[in-house]
Amino acid sequence: MPARLVNQRNLNRLLTRLRRGRKKIVFTNGVFDIIHRGHVEYLTKAASFGDVLIVGLNSDKSARRLKGKSRPVQSEKDRAVILAALRPVDYVVVFGEDTPDKLIARIRPDVLVKGADYAMNAIVGATLVRSYGGRVRRIRLTAGRSTSKLLKKLT
Repeated sequence: MPARLVNQRNLNRLLTRLRRGRKKIVFTNGVFDIIHRGHVEYLTKAASFGDVLIVGLNSDKSARRLKGKSRPVQSEKDRAVILAALRPVDYVVVFGEDTPDKLIARIRPDVLVKGADYAMNAIVGATLVRSYGGRVRRIRLTAGRSTSKLLKKLT
């Protein structure tokens, strides 16, 4: 497993090291099925809010539950390797639940980031992050760029 792909077993060790180094941890999550310009711009902006960007990646099973039987197009392993290769992304951790609630509670990021298409009160983990003094940031998405639109063009 490449160093930037963190499994659930090694996550606590990573977090301890980051906290000791006084790193400001940013967290976001998603399926990231077919990486496109919108993803790259979103992740670049998210990374600018701190020192380390951790991306929670929906497992294949949770992506299927959220997006339907035809998704994801790429396996979680492929999606994780591609995400980890992007400059703004420091670490990728796969999670199997439909929401990243448990992962957010475990990571306790300094900044939680989601797209501006989410209302602030609909962002999973926002209440928890704010409860310990963390920040929640919303990023405007790149117009006309989405995996769903890309897939429609291909069919």
